[in-house]
Amino acid sequence: MPPFDLGRPAKIGAQDVHPCGACPVRSLTVCAAFEEEELNRLAEIVQLQRIDAHQTIFSEGDPAMNLFNVTAGTVKLYKLLPDGRRQITGFLFSGDFLGLSVNDRYAYSAETVAVTSICRFPRRHMELLLDEFPKLQRRLFGMASNELAAAQDQMLLLGRKTAREKIASFLLGLSQRAVRRGQRDNPVQVPMSRSDIADFLGLTTETVSRTFTQLKANGIIRLLEGGKVQIVDNRKILEIAEGS
Repeated sequence: MPPFDLGRPAKIGAQDVHPCGACPVRSLTVCAAFEEEELNRLAEIVQLQRIDAHQTIFSEGDPAMNLFNVTAGTVKLYKLLPDGRRQITGFLFSGDFLGLSVNDRYAYSAETVAVTSICRFPRRHMELLLDEFPKLQRRLFGMASNELAAAQDQMLLLGRKTAREKIASFLLGLSQRAVRRGQRDNPVQVPMSRSDIADFLGLTTETVSRTFTQLKANGIIRLLEGGKVQIVDNRKILEIAEGS
């Protein structure tokens, strides 16, 4: 189980604010499958929690007892290799869903990168809702399909691209995901560490730092405070990402 208090289930009452109806990212999440009058069914089972940075949500091999929506912040997903090395398989942002498993145990670990807010759904209750609301099944299927497409892109990124191409593709990917969340695409928010980026792209931390410095020296990006990267030359960074 997670090493923090996930909070008490949100309840709907005369004086309570509907936690799902007031969610600013509901249209991006699995909850978008529900009409306004159906949200009470979700509110009966959801638990809301704000989690500090660098906290484990669940670990690989833990019983898959819960599903989660990220409503704010950043989460990294990773697996540990037999020799102790870490491979980060993805980063999740507001609107993303996690916790799906092919069996009764999580196949990866999830840890917060920054202060993060999540909605937690007990798996057994969510399975009942899936039976009750077929449209929720369709929404989950669509999200799982997107995850598969992202995994295929990651395989290409790891297997066929140079360090420079990987960093350019990574920055463009973060920019595009920000647009899908209704946020600004430039400057790019990069909340993860250079070490996290390295473990995601299959590079060393030194190579990641050196590549950022080279892109800056070439006038393609600017490194700003607060974990932001300004893309100065959009055409050039796209050419690099595409191997041109």
